[in-house]
Amino acid sequence: MVSPIISHAAPRLYHWFVRPRWVTKKYIHNHVQSHFDLNDKHVLDFGSGTGANSPMVNPLFYIGVDPDAARVNYAKSLYPGHNFRVLKDSRLPVDNGMIDYILIIAVLHHISSDEIAQYMKEFTRVLKPTGMIIVMEPHLNDKNPVCNRFMQWYDKGDFIRHEQDYLRLFEEHDYECSVLKRFKKCFLYNELFFAARPKHKT
Repeated sequence: MVSPIISHAAPRLYHWFVRPRWVTKKYIHNHVQSHFDLNDKHVLDFGSGTGANSPMVNPLFYIGVDPDAARVNYAKSLYPGHNFRVLKDSRLPVDNGMIDYILIIAVLHHISSDEIAQYMKEFTRVLKPTGMIIVMEPHLNDKNPVCNRFMQWYDKGDFIRHEQDYLRLFEEHDYECSVLKRFKKCFLYNELFFAARPKHKT
């Protein structure tokens, strides 16, 4: 959920208004932690922004990457024990087979399908054989046209997709997807929560 005005403001305003702690905990952390044990697991937070999801992970096992240097610097000031890096291209700054979980929270609806495809091989490369991608995104639902119109008007993301379109992004790159939950966020956002695992990771 990203206001066009706030999204272009200072990272501090973005963090306060778009990622307030209670909203993040209720609609993101509680869902993730009810399905996954992140304790002492190596986690890559793809599109980490201002670091709002980093408290779920032990700082020793966390890497957050984001292309916005201002947000990365602000995240470092908020969570100095965690590791945040500026993502400069499609190459992830992680060794092969190092990651247990990749977090992708409210990121894909800002990225075109062609750009996402560039990252898929990288996701597979950095995941352990048992690794998994955890995804949470706003999605279009034909049964909720009012919500669809609101999200498309309010959100800065240009690529809000239907559920099957999100899943297809991964399935076309040999991932197996499991939908974990569909829920409303702040009454007007349709949220899709799913996991993706490489089919042939060795």
